[in-house]
Amino acid sequence: MKKAKIINLFFAFITIISTLFLFNQPVAAADKKVASDSVMKKIKQSKELVVGTSADYPPLEFTTSVNGNTKYVGVDIELAKDIAKDLHAKLVIKNMSFDSLLVALETGKVDMVISAMTPNPERKKNVDFSQIYYKPSGEYFLINKRDQAKYKKIKDFAGQTVGAQTGSIQYQLIQSQMKKSKAKGLGKINNLVLALKSGKMSGVVMEELTAKAYAKNDNSLMAVRSDLREEQAGNAVAIAKGQSGLVKAVNKTIKRVEKDDLINKKYLPEAAKYMKTAQKTNTMAKYAPYFVKGIEYTIIITVFSVLIGIVLGMLLALMRLSQNKLLHWIAVCYIEFIRGTPQMVQILFVYFGVGALISNLSALVAGIIAIGLNSGAYVAEDIRSGIASVAKGQTEAARSLGLSQAKAYRYVIIPQALKNIWPALGNEFITLLKDSSLVSVIGVTELMYQTELIQTSTYRGVLPLFIAMIIYFIMTFTLTRLLNYFERRMKHND
Repeated sequence: MKKAKIINLFFAFITIISTLFLFNQPVAAADKKVASDSVMKKIKQSKELVVGTSADYPPLEFTTSVNGNTKYVGVDIELAKDIAKDLHAKLVIKNMSFDSLLVALETGKVDMVISAMTPNPERKKNVDFSQIYYKPSGEYFLINKRDQAKYKKIKDFAGQTVGAQTGSIQYQLIQSQMKKSKAKGLGKINNLVLALKSGKMSGVVMEELTAKAYAKNDNSLMAVRSDLREEQAGNAVAIAKGQSGLVKAVNKTIKRVEKDDLINKKYLPEAAKYMKTAQKTNTMAKYAPYFVKGIEYTIIITVFSVLIGIVLGMLLALMRLSQNKLLHWIAVCYIEFIRGTPQMVQILFVYFGVGALISNLSALVAGIIAIGLNSGAYVAEDIRSGIASVAKGQTEAARSLGLSQAKAYRYVIIPQALKNIWPALGNEFITLLKDSSLVSVIGVTELMYQTELIQTSTYRGVLPLFIAMIIYFIMTFTLTRLLNYFERRMKHND
């Protein structure tokens, strides 16, 4: 019993420390700021420039397939290449949702953001900007071609739903100047276009080049110049506060780009080349390697998350059933907290919150940890209910035979409980496989992330989603058959 008590105390200590660490991260992460001129020092030491972008905004930033591999292209990507060249660093692109970019910048996940970002007053409060490197001629409405006689001006959209990318200046313009319309924000441009084509929106507000790119590659769409008034027009590079040396270096590159007129002479023609290529060769067979890579990462995330969930769930279940009030209280608090908060928020918190203190925490590892921690809370309840379903006489009989409490649980109670809860555990594993798609929000290249890349590259919204649905079904169906097989084996061994 002394040994059991020592083990319990050890687990209690570990759990308390872990819990305090987890729950105190928001404060620590919020207070953590990138040290002055530290980014330039990091770039010089690592010889890498990490640039955050939302690669769904052609021709400024988008993706294409080259020999089965994803290639980031566009005006902003070409600018990033020149900045990296001038800094004598290797360019590393991190693709994520637009509304996550500034958070990633402030938490040190990226060195700068180049994503058609306008330096408005709200953003300037939190980050610094380079000088303007590109000034669009104005905002455009992307509409269905069948509605070209219906929607031309702001007033025409009265009572209608108008979309824009969440966190973008376009979304703010809709809210401030189209008050009779319903503003709808989505994280990805391709999802906005899909909503438009399916009739969920009457129009989408975009920059001129992006709107024309989508209209050119989809005959059912049309770009119409809007009458939206934009006081602060122009795109700039976003950089963390206090990085004067890096801002100066970026501005030096931008001045060279302006002097040589590289945007018109090099960047835009290069982007147009990839857009034409994509238009001619947009077959799903070409993007098979994307789906294969997505399946690979989805399986990796699922397997490791399951392992974390089982180990953590077992520990939490035993703690909740423990006579030790402290262990019981810790387990209850953890389970209720995890079950009471959205999994998406937990993923973002682990990556940006915990990741602010662990700078080398990759998106993949953060995603696995977040999903595993979430799964542990649900597995714990499944195991607890399974243990509770075993008759108390089983424990008493085991103890009467001379087994310690730990051995009684290991050899008698847990095996019986596992048989009772196997269907519930199986459902949790299947749910976990599907929930792995949530980590795409932090840029993990699992199946949903790859699907979004294909949507952006092909200008097709429904077909890539349908293929992804079929793949998820095949994986979940296979897993279900496998779990049913083990369930039959356990019943056979009774």
